Amino acid sequence: MKRLALTLLLVFVCLFLGWQLSKSRTFQLFGDLVSRVDTTEPVVALTFDDGPMPGRTQAILKILGDNDVKASFFLVGEAVIAHPEETRMIIEAGHEVGNHSFTHQRMVFKSRAFIAAELQKTEAALRRAGAVGPIHFRPPYARKLVVLPYYLWKNDMLSITWDIEPEIYGRADNAERDIARHVIDNVKPGSIVLLHVMFKSRETSMNAVGDIIQGLKARGFRFVTVSELIEYRDNQ
Repeated sequence: MKRLALTLLLVFVCLFLGWQLSKSRTFQLFGDLVSRVDTTEPVVALTFDDGPMPGRTQAILKILGDNDVKASFFLVGEAVIAHPEETRMIIEAGHEVGNHSFTHQRMVFKSRAFIAAELQKTEAALRRAGAVGPIHFRPPYARKLVVLPYYLWKNDMLSITWDIEPEIYGRADNAERDIARHVIDNVKPGSIVLLHVMFKSRETSMNAVGDIIQGLKARGFRFVTVSELIEYRDNQ
């Protein structure tokens, strides 16, 4: 009976530790994960997940263009194939595009073949749309365990997460202000900000972007892509 109880306890502990590891934004078992960059320079990377989507892409590009800001878009392969014009618009506007998987599934307990297909199909679609240079990867929901980090490591790909996630702080009655205020108050030099603007349900995030930009500019911050941000780390 004691042995059974101990075995169950060990199983529970292993499952708990595995769950915590799978959702960590600052650690993975293999390869290089970047959640922020240690720098004294007042630079920050705005990143947008999902899409591209017609209409929504044009709207966020206008906000960024009006404010002379470059950002990084982690795009879903299926959407890239469905909306190649919007993908090209992002690239031609000078923004960075990243790989956010092909079907946006949680990439834990998946086979190497599944992970390879998800990443390779998305990268191929991004290249066809005009992406050049390194294409970094952001795990959907930040989930990763063993196989995904190992695949990224063996293929010399960076895993990009974030240290600022303002959307979880927005209250329904004042979400736009809350989202913007959380970013403005909590960004540090080298921060990576996660936002979602590609769906109508994310209207509050879209509406907060302009205030975020103005508030951070008032604090003296400059906006860079993720790849540009990483250069600050590599050049230290």
